This record gives sequence, C-alpha cells and structure tokens, in this order.
Amino acid sequence: MGTDVQSFAVANLRRRPVLVETGGFVAGFDPGTTSPYINYATPLPGARPTARDVIELIEAFRVRDLKPRLEFVPDAAPAVEPALRAAGFTVEAVHAYLVCTPEGLAIPQGAAALPVVVPSTDEDYLAIDATLSEAFAGEFAASPEGAARLRRVQEHGGAVRFVRAPDGGCAGGATCSVPAVGTAELAGVGTRPAYRGRGIAAAVTAALTETMFVRGARSVWLEYSGEGSRRVYERVGYQPRGTRLYMSLES
Repeated sequence: MGTDVQSFAVANLRRRPVLVETGGFVAGFDPGTTSPYINYATPLPGARPTARDVIELIEAFRVRDLKPRLEFVPDAAPAVEPALRAAGFTVEAVHAYLVCTPEGLAIPQGAAALPVVVPSTDEDYLAIDATLSEAFAGEFAASPEGAARLRRVQEHGGAVRFVRAPDGGCAGGATCSVPAVGTAELAGVGTRPAYRGRGIAAAVTAALTETMFVRGARSVWLEYSGEGSRRVYERVGYQPRGTRLYMSLES
C-alpha cells in the first residue's frame, strides 16, 4: 500500500498549476498561496537522488521564495531520506496513515440523523473554509481563496461534504481528493469546537469514503492527528498501514 500512497502523492502534485520535475522529484506549486502545505515536493517511488538532484530541487523552491519541503512515504523510496539529511533537511513530523477498502467500510450508527450534504453556494464553501480554519486552531486563515479551492475540489472530480449547523452554516466538514492510481486522500476532517462529540466527523468521513468507492476507488487513505481521531476513523473502517515523512530545509 505504501507504493500506492506514494504514487498517489506524485499524481496529486502533478495537478498543481505549476509543476517542476527534476532528479526523481515532483514539486507542485500554486501561485495563489505561499502555504507550505500546498507548495511541496515528493519523490517518485524508488527514487535514488544524487546530491546534485537535491540541489536542483532546493533551487526550484528558492526561486519562488518558498521553503523547500517534502511529504512522502519513506518505505516507497528508502534512499530519499538520507539524501535529504545530507543536504541539511530535517524532519518536521512523522504521521501514520490509515486505509479503508470497500469491504471494510462501516457506516456509523446514528449517521442517518446527521444529514451530510454537498455544498452548492458560495456561502456554503465560505462556511466550510471558516469551520476548518476554526477546527484546526487557525493553522490557516479562512479566506475567499480557501473557499475557492474547496469549490475546485468538488467541481474537478473530488468531493467536499459537510453537516449544517442549526444557524445554517457549517458544523463540520471534510474533503476528498480526485482519485488517482486507484486511491484517494481524505483530508481536512474538522468540526467546530461547539459541535464536537456528536458524531459529525464520523458521518462526514463515511459519506466521503462511500462516495469515492461508488466512483470506483479501490481504497481511501488519510492521516490522523491524535488517538481520538484515530478511533473515529477506525470505527468507519480505516486501519493502520504505514507512515508518511515530512521534511523541510530552513533558510
């Protein structure tokens, strides 16, 4: 599964508005944001980069005034981490990832009482973006650009789903990427603090996962940020499969 997840990462970055491929690396950039979570690189499965390859990758970031940063499955390209460390890269984080397959999907009890809906208006997308910003404690600021990115996900083959709050806004939501190489990434599962503990995250996760399977994906994968969220995903049918490594180079 690690090679599938890594192959997905490559295919996903190749969808960025600006693409640079050099020395076994794929770097994707979006001129509309400087976010390191959108502008980053990943190696091809099995890549064995030289010191020169890493220097050329660094330059692709430097000319854009961006921090050189990578996300990848280390088991799918074992030679990459040592080459990056030799160039001064350090580890930001190591995240476990979970995978769900069609036969393992479990719709949580009570999900029917939490109708999960597809956004349709600008107000919906703005509300989802604001909710995710709040849910992730301001790691990114809510913005019209963020709402527009969510709309593009929905309109270009991915999926965005949310549960409405009583005031008509968003209580919680998430996104799932366009499938590639038979798998898709579910990301940004977030619930506003006032609505946590009501099963919203599980309902949205199940709805998005089922949507991808209906569209033909053989699996859906995600990363989790804590034991509480891991238990939520495992109730939906996600199981641990490996880790992803985040590395960057400070100036």
